[in-house]
Amino acid sequence: SSGAPMGSKKATGTTSLCGTWVKEAHGGSFTSPNHPDQYPPDRECSYIIEAPPRQCIDLYFYEKYSIEPSWECKFDHIEVRDGPFSFSPIIGRYCGQESPLYIRSSGQYLWIKFVTDSELEATGFSARYNFTQDPDFKDFNIPLSLSPCEFEMSGPEGIVESALVMKEVGIMQTEAVDCRWFIRAPPGSKIYLRFLEYEMQNSNECKRNFVAVYDGSSSVEHLKNKFCSTVASDIMLLTAVGIVRMWADEGSRSGHFRILFTTFREPPCDGDAYFCQSNMCINHTLVCNGIQNCVYPWDENGCTEKRKATILETLDSTNVTIIGMTCGVVLLLLTASIVIQVKQPRKKCVMSHDNFDPGLLHQALELPCYEPCTSRLGAGALPEDFLWLQHASSRCVHGHHCGSSGRSSHIDLSMHDTSSDLEEMQAPPPPLAPPLLHHTSPRSQGRVVVIHSYLQDDATETCELHSELEDDSLSFYACKHVDLCVSRFCL
Repeated sequence: SSGAPMGSKKATGTTSLCGTWVKEAHGGSFTSPNHPDQYPPDRECSYIIEAPPRQCIDLYFYEKYSIEPSWECKFDHIEVRDGPFSFSPIIGRYCGQESPLYIRSSGQYLWIKFVTDSELEATGFSARYNFTQDPDFKDFNIPLSLSPCEFEMSGPEGIVESALVMKEVGIMQTEAVDCRWFIRAPPGSKIYLRFLEYEMQNSNECKRNFVAVYDGSSSVEHLKNKFCSTVASDIMLLTAVGIVRMWADEGSRSGHFRILFTTFREPPCDGDAYFCQSNMCINHTLVCNGIQNCVYPWDENGCTEKRKATILETLDSTNVTIIGMTCGVVLLLLTASIVIQVKQPRKKCVMSHDNFDPGLLHQALELPCYEPCTSRLGAGALPEDFLWLQHASSRCVHGHHCGSSGRSSHIDLSMHDTSSDLEEMQAPPPPLAPPLLHHTSPRSQGRVVVIHSYLQDDATETCELHSELEDDSLSFYACKHVDLCVSRFCL
C-alpha cells in the first residue's frame, strides 16, 4: 500500500492541492501541484509512501524537473527522509534544475515533503515509485498474502493485547502477522493509550517487528508513532478513531504487548464525568476501579481498598459438592474404624506360675528367713534341734537387726563375740532326723521364726518352740532371758 499527500483525496488519478497521486499494486506516481505548469506559491505538501512488509521503495524523478535554485535549498525544495516521520533520517534536500534521479529506502517507508515560498515559481517535478524486495530479507520468502487479522474495540476503556492473535484469530507462532486493532470512541471524544506491557523479540529491528499507532485512519500519513526498540511511551490521540498495528515476521512472534485505552472528553466535564486534572473527563465508572485511567493516578487516589472476598464467598456449587463428598467419606471411614476397634477382642497377657522367674524380683521382696539368735548364755541352753536350724550361708541384712549386751534390744554384736559363740555351736547335730521335718508339709521350706522377748532382770530365760502355723510351713521359737536375746535377720 502507499500513502497519500497531506490534504489530498485518496482516489486514484485525482488532482488536489498537492498534485496528482496514482496508486498501483506494486507502486505508483505523484507530482507537484499543477504539474507540468508552475506550482503555486506558499505551499507545503507531504507524501508518505509505505511498502508491504519485507520490501523497500525505489523512487525515481523524471528529467522534466525544475525547482527554484538556492544556497543549500533554503527556499523551494524537496526533502526526502528514510522513514515514516518528519524526524526520520534525512536522505537529501533537492532543488535547481538537476533531479535526484534515483532514491532507495532502507525499509518500507519514505517521507517526502515539497515546500514553496512566495517568490519565483517553476514547473516542479514528477516522480514514480515501485516496491522491491528488501535485501535484508533475501533469504526469506515474501508473503504473498497474510491471514486477515483485525479487531474492533469500543467503550470507556479496554485492553489491546497481542495475545488475541492466538486466541481469536488462531494464527500460529510460526507465521508472520500484520494485525490491526480499531478503537472507536464516541463522537467528540479522544483516546488515551497507556502501555502496560511491551517487549519486542528483535529490538531495534523495525523491519522484523514493530507496534505502530495511527490517529484517525490506518493511512501512513496518520501514523502517530512507531515502536520497535525496548521502550514504548504513552500516546494521546486527537481523534475518536485510533488504530494499533503489530507487524512481526516468522522469527519475531515471541514479542508481546498490552495497551490500556481510555476514551475521554476535554473540559468542561458533563454530568457525572470525572475530571482527571490533565484536560481529561473520563467516565465516572472508571474511578477507583483499580486501574489508572488518567495520565496521573488521580482517579485512584484516596480510594479505600476493596475488601477481598472470603473463601466462603468464592465457593461455587461444584466446590461445595466436592467438599461435602470428601467430608462424608472421611466421616464414614472414621465411624467404621471406631466400630472395628470396639468389636475386636482384647488380648490379655497372663503369666503362668510355671514360667514365673523369682529372680526378676528385687532381693528385698524375697521372704526373709530367720536364724536362731546367739546370746551370752552359750549353746548349751539351746535345744539340739535349734542348733540344726543354723544355716551356714546366712548373713545379716541390716546391721541394726543384730544386737549385743546391754538393755537395748537392737545393738550390733561385735565380730569377736559372734565368732566365739559360733564355735560353741559347731558341735555336729545328733544323727537323728531333724525333729521339724514332721512339722513341714511337702510344699513348705521349713522356715522357722524365733521370737525374742525382752524381760525384766528378775525374769528367767526360756526358749520355746512354738507350735506350727496354720499352713504348716512356718515354725518359730520364743526366747525369754533375763539379760538380752539378740536375733539375726538373714536371707
